[in-house]
Amino acid sequence: MSTAVGVLALQGDVREHLAALEAAGVQAVPVRRRSELEAVDGLVIPGGESTTMSRLLGVFDLYEPLVARLREGLPAYGSCAGMIMLASEILDTRPDARHLDALDVTVRRNAFGRQVDSFETDLDFTGITDRPGADPLHAVFIRAPWIERAGPGVQVLATVPGGPAAGRIVAVREGNVLATSFHPEVTGDLRVHQYFVDMLKEGIC
Repeated sequence: MSTAVGVLALQGDVREHLAALEAAGVQAVPVRRRSELEAVDGLVIPGGESTTMSRLLGVFDLYEPLVARLREGLPAYGSCAGMIMLASEILDTRPDARHLDALDVTVRRNAFGRQVDSFETDLDFTGITDRPGADPLHAVFIRAPWIERAGPGVQVLATVPGGPAAGRIVAVREGNVLATSFHPEVTGDLRVHQYFVDMLKEGIC
């Protein structure tokens, strides 16, 4: 039976994540309904606008079912806004914004600045670039968050290597939940998606 990975398709970089997941060897499906959520083996929460995504989860009656599935152990990967949504605490967000409380981290929304402050850099990423012969991971940050606090059960996978934001945490994993501040779906490098798919297929959750 093939592995089915959903992409939350309410807002954001949905098509890019669907294409990357298919290229990584799984069946990728958009998720807009509860029945679709219940049918997938894992879920990607894409980049976009986290407060809009929070509101749309309520509009589509998906918030409570998604929280329940995450608590049951649904593997999930969040990029940029997806990282914000998965966090247990969010700084600099609207008071009515809801989050999914699936990662024991504190995330600062738009930490790197406005759209004009978006940037690219090469990262060392534990589990990807530490393999023999692996190249650094080129990361694209677009109005990105960073993690200011990671709980004791959270593994830090990547930090910013230099500049004013040197040392800031931009990729983490806690059990079966993965999150990045950056957008691997826009670079053509499938390694982050493959890392998530491997989490599912190998049962390292």
